[in-house]
Amino acid sequence: CEGCGDCSVESNCLSVEPKETPFGRKRQINLNSCNKDFTCVNGFCPSFVTVEGGTRKKRTPADVSAKLEELKAQLSSPKMPDLEIPFDVLVTGVGGTGVVTVGQLIAMAAHLENKGVSVLDFMGFAQKFGPVISYLRLGARPELVKQVRIEECAADALIGCDLVVSTMPKASKTFQKGLTKVVVNSAEMPTGEFARNRDADLNAASRLGAIQTIVGDENMRSIDSNHASNVLLGDGVFSNILLLGAAWQSGLVPLSLDALMRAIELNGVAIDSNKAAFAWGRIAISFPDTFAELAEADVAVPENIDQLIDRRAVFLGEYQNSRWADKYRSKITKARDAEGRLGLQGSVFTTAAAKALFKVMSYKDEYEVARLHTQTGFVEELGEKFEGDYKVKYHLAPPLWPSKRDARGRPMKTQFGSWIRIPMQGLAKLKTIRGTVLDPFGYTQERKMERGLIEKCESIIDRLSSELSTTNVSESVDVLETFMEIKGFGPVKELAAKANLAEIDRKLKSMTN
Repeated sequence: CEGCGDCSVESNCLSVEPKETPFGRKRQINLNSCNKDFTCVNGFCPSFVTVEGGTRKKRTPADVSAKLEELKAQLSSPKMPDLEIPFDVLVTGVGGTGVVTVGQLIAMAAHLENKGVSVLDFMGFAQKFGPVISYLRLGARPELVKQVRIEECAADALIGCDLVVSTMPKASKTFQKGLTKVVVNSAEMPTGEFARNRDADLNAASRLGAIQTIVGDENMRSIDSNHASNVLLGDGVFSNILLLGAAWQSGLVPLSLDALMRAIELNGVAIDSNKAAFAWGRIAISFPDTFAELAEADVAVPENIDQLIDRRAVFLGEYQNSRWADKYRSKITKARDAEGRLGLQGSVFTTAAAKALFKVMSYKDEYEVARLHTQTGFVEELGEKFEGDYKVKYHLAPPLWPSKRDARGRPMKTQFGSWIRIPMQGLAKLKTIRGTVLDPFGYTQERKMERGLIEKCESIIDRLSSELSTTNVSESVDVLETFMEIKGFGPVKELAAKANLAEIDRKLKSMTN
């Protein structure tokens, strides 16, 4: 995956999600929400593989299950607010993820206890992936709940199943400054903006900060319940129930545990797993350190410049050979020396040069696509995720393979069975002829363009390194970062190269002037 976003252009589907990697943002398919219309496969990219037959393996580690029972035994019941004055709970999320179910479970539990409850759901224009806001009002007796809408600055609690919806004005205007208690999912889930803009940033940190500024530090807890649900329960579909458990343990759902468990039973869907998810949410609040360890909570540790360069040099050695990696290191050393002479804080210029040069030097030609499919453990990874009698299909558009054209005049992809791995294995071993006179693919216009990108990037790094000053660092970084926008395969990359090379030339000319 190049992260070009052509699959999102083709499908306009929010099940095509961002995947952040050490080499930048790529794409992944959320199989929990995917409707399997396969329009994303039409993206001009050789990354797509479909698995036909068999079933997905469920991750249910016995040691984690045993730990769950041990921790549950140590949980204490939270102190709940008095319902003589109605208690207002706001639930936010996106359609198609089970967020409405959270409100339904709370309402059913209230009915089982003969308490007053009202639920008002706003589901936007789209049932799936549209914003969902549920107003829940709870009272000690039915006659105490006289209206269904939560007024401005009146919410006692927020169960935020989606961070973006939780910060929408319709939700945030109900927060009471310094009083509303919040449990929110910190996971970044894609919005419609991601389908339109491949580099869309949800600004999770600033959104969390905005909520925290209103309600206060002591009233807010955030949990990446998507990640935790996947790790602890083998499926992200239980994310919202895990968050409900965290909210209950925080005293934000003033109902009995027995009533909520009975509501889950009456719902009749994955009863044991939903009960476990609820329990894990309680544990997240009562034993946060243990929960973080068991849920393998991600701790973002940024790479320093040495690690960033080393990672890319090692990759280039596997991509081609040690000489190719040494060439990369040598060029980046020049950029680093130039930045060092200026005595600048940080390594912004070297970082930009390292990323840009790696991007153009590791272009994904036929040999590299074959290597990535056959020599990086991808097939073995499929075996860890699927079981049963399944078949693997590859969706490719080989340059020498006869193909029809789509409506935009691009070659249409062909579906190949697992037998294609045999010629791929042979092709991957031929990487040593890449760029030589023996390379049959090297004579195509696309490969010539990609080799030209390497030469251009190298010459620009040399020029910027020799001319680097304290006044033009920002502009120099901007030029190099433009190389990162040349993504994709075939016609997608051709268009990206044409547009961004012109932009690079414009920026260089602007620096000269």
